[in-house]
Amino acid sequence: MTLSNAMTKEDIYPMLVDMLHEMFELDRSKITLDANLYSDLDIDSIDAVDLAVRLKELTGKRMQPEVFKSVRTVQDVVDALAALLGK
Repeated sequence: MTLSNAMTKEDIYPMLVDMLHEMFELDRSKITLDANLYSDLDIDSIDAVDLAVRLKELTGKRMQPEVFKSVRTVQDVVDALAALLGK
């Protein structure tokens, strides 16, 4: 699975659901756009770093620290990825 510049937010979301399910064994039904990564999905700071590393591997681009720190919801991740991919 790789992310490309041609991907839209609508393409990114299901891919992100699959990734979160695979990486953290989360129930897919809980991974909604408005789900908070920390309070709803129980992702801790180490998990968040693992996610950032995985996203860098998939995009070949590093998310800026200020963007990474501001991400709270699944929608925020989708938006940040779309921006990173130039959408």
